Amino acid sequence: MTDQLPSALSDLDVAHRLADTARAVILPYFRRLDLTADNKLAAGFDPVTEADRAAERAMRALLAELRPEDGILGEEFGSQAGRNGRTWVLDPIDGTRGFLSGTPTWGVLIALSEGAGPVLGIIDQPYTGERFVGGPQGAELIGPHGRRSLRTRQTARLEEAILFTTFPEVGSPAERAAFEAVSRQVKLTRYGMDCYAYALLAAGHIDLVIEAGLNPYDVQGPIAVIEAAGGVVTDWQGGRADQGGRLLAAANPVLHAQALEILRQA
Repeated sequence: MTDQLPSALSDLDVAHRLADTARAVILPYFRRLDLTADNKLAAGFDPVTEADRAAERAMRALLAELRPEDGILGEEFGSQAGRNGRTWVLDPIDGTRGFLSGTPTWGVLIALSEGAGPVLGIIDQPYTGERFVGGPQGAELIGPHGRRSLRTRQTARLEEAILFTTFPEVGSPAERAAFEAVSRQVKLTRYGMDCYAYALLAAGHIDLVIEAGLNPYDVQGPIAVIEAAGGVVTDWQGGRADQGGRLLAAANPVLHAQALEILRQA
């Protein structure tokens, strides 16, 4: 049981408790040599582990106690309707391929959506002890070196920008071609970071993340964190990105406009 009544907890309190719960469940599985995974795809490889399932079950149980009126959308167990228009969006391990490989680039994604998009988000990396938080209160990093505010970079020219994506193929051949049109203009392109790329953008280390084929639970936590840190997140046409699909995240509006123009033309 919690040490406070559910009604006394703020949404931010609940989000932190969800992240704490997921950390405690997931960490014993990480870098276990006997860890196995099931493949969710008939063609290709989209793994899920017991750590994914156990963490989402634990977060859902906590929400049933603390926010029983709210809905839930989770990667592993789908949608549960709420009664008040609020939905907690959960990805227990974003980057399961990295998790299986032992790289600390995966994370727990948590968001609270109130219809017009996410109003609160967390990107939590349990192994490094870093928690990136964004919401009405602003954006901050809580980690081994304490707490600090997050602010995106003010890079104004693509030629000076650092660009990340997860997969070299990005998505379809056409989507890859559009990504490469941007990549040819930037200073540095890097691959394979999953949700940690969004955390690095919010923290002011990189400038752009461009991806395709995303789901709502992949993007809503990062959107809240990046926007609270001063960044811009849209789809490849400049519209809302909270339902997934193609995503362009930029450190600032000037850089976003330059990358968006190339994606639109491509």
